[in-house]
Amino acid sequence: MATRPSSVLTQKTDNELKGTWPQALRRFDGWLHARGMSDKTRRAYGTDIEQLGRWAGERGLDPVAVEWRDLRRFAGFLSESGMAKSAVARKLAAVRTFYRQLVELGQLGASPADLVATPKRDAYLPRVLKPGEVAALLERIPVSTPLELRDRALFELAYAAGLRAEELVNLDTSNVDPDAEQLRVEGKGSRTRVVPAGEPAWRAIAAYLERGRPVLARGAEPALFISKTGRRLSTSDVRRRLAAWVRRAELQGHVSPHTLRHSFATHLLEGGADLRVIQELLGHATISTTQTYTRVESVRLKKVYALAHPRA
Repeated sequence: MATRPSSVLTQKTDNELKGTWPQALRRFDGWLHARGMSDKTRRAYGTDIEQLGRWAGERGLDPVAVEWRDLRRFAGFLSESGMAKSAVARKLAAVRTFYRQLVELGQLGASPADLVATPKRDAYLPRVLKPGEVAALLERIPVSTPLELRDRALFELAYAAGLRAEELVNLDTSNVDPDAEQLRVEGKGSRTRVVPAGEPAWRAIAAYLERGRPVLARGAEPALFISKTGRRLSTSDVRRRLAAWVRRAELQGHVSPHTLRHSFATHLLEGGADLRVIQELLGHATISTTQTYTRVESVRLKKVYALAHPRA
């Protein structure tokens, strides 16, 4: 049986990497694939470990010869090159996964990456639209043409269910259940969740399915959201269409599909939703990711306090 080609390594990188790093990266890619990792995730991990392989190979270090001190030096090298703390932290997370794999395969007794601390990330507070801004954006999308009907349904659903752009474009018509007012979403790591959506989103979807999608459909494409040529939309299509409607609504600043997702989560928190419920709706693997929204809410409350309290 032919060996499945790596999603990252090419003959060029094979030639450039030294020692046993090419074989190690191919084995790691196969290990990720066996665990259901998406091609996008495998490429990202492969790129990160390839960078470690180049750095270590120049110092005569094969994967099993790398010690925790070497990984600390590698993290320092990344920081000194001007890389953001968040990017360094992401690469170290990939390194930990790589060495966990070597431990599982019995090539190492313990992971050297476990002794390397992750740099404290810079505080990041996502932009959040006010409810009135979301309404202004969505209500400025007309519903006269098939493409307008599609865009209205697309962004109503993005906000109503807090979906990532990739999750939106991966939806098939079979994933939506208008009677139950819920949809089945496949998120990161092939984790599937069932998410509700409100009346405005379902009205927009119903109008699109009745008067928009049939006009756009070509052949047996199962995608819910399709282009004017009948193909499944890409995430870049979603970002491009949103940018056009943001300009039409005259909203200031950058608004991305993730801005709608952040706004969804923050508005739920402001409305009294439990953080664990928000975690489940967003499809976060850990509660720590969802806790970003408590910081957003804390900043908002401090601003309100400073403006309103006589002795602030």
